[in-house]
Amino acid sequence: MKPTKQKITVWLVAVTLMGLALGCDKQDIDRTFEGPYFVRFTDSSLTFRESYSPVILVRVHNVGPVLKEPIRVSYTISGNARLNRDYQIQGETGTVIIPANKSFGQIGVKLINNANNILESKTLTFTLTGVQPGTLQIGLGPAGVLGKSLRLVINDECLFGGTYTGTARLRNQAVSVPGIDISSSDCKTYTLSNWNLGLLNFNATKPTLRFIDNGDNTITIPPQSNAEIASTDTLKGNGAWNPRDRKITLNLQIKTKISATRDTTLLFTQTYTPQ
Repeated sequence: MKPTKQKITVWLVAVTLMGLALGCDKQDIDRTFEGPYFVRFTDSSLTFRESYSPVILVRVHNVGPVLKEPIRVSYTISGNARLNRDYQIQGETGTVIIPANKSFGQIGVKLINNANNILESKTLTFTLTGVQPGTLQIGLGPAGVLGKSLRLVINDECLFGGTYTGTARLRNQAVSVPGIDISSSDCKTYTLSNWNLGLLNFNATKPTLRFIDNGDNTITIPPQSNAEIASTDTLKGNGAWNPRDRKITLNLQIKTKISATRDTTLLFTQTYTPQ
């Protein structure tokens, strides 16, 4: 009986696969990556508001085996952000060290908050230019482009914008809450992310508050309601901004109904200190 066309096709495929397998060099199968190894920026871009107070860590890492000697990487800085006016470099400028037996080094960048109600972003571009020992190279890909540069964007902040610690006095006891954000899109009307400070449900309730910069270091809190308080309650008040220490003081009034024919007004003061 003659073999069918389908059987002949299967047989030819099997023979071809066997030939490919026999023709493979064992060294090709077992080959592992042996370099060249390189250093690069961990990130390609970072963005922060100028009011961000912690030191920003720009990380450089060794993409390869950990070395028993320090790796010295040189870099340059370009861009329109101004040294000692918009930012400072912590430690030696132009060099980052990856310590012996470590994979990462870092450049510390400290932002300077010179908020002036002019919303313009500034940039810094870090570029790796050299590395020692010479067995390493900078970046990966054609001309070592991958990981060679990092762009840091510094977003300008409104005068009152930033992260604050809020403080209030309740029953003769001071209560402080960190990490309260104050932001604005027009440097006129601001949103405060949490004025609670223990007045309501301390752990879960974080009601927002709108206030207006009057342009003369005084603040107006327009009448407003909030989903976290009763629908019949109204919050309003006034305040001030201290240009020397940038502290914000708010004098709050909450008018609340206690019966169908009677209401009462609660008065309290809060202080917000930049972090």
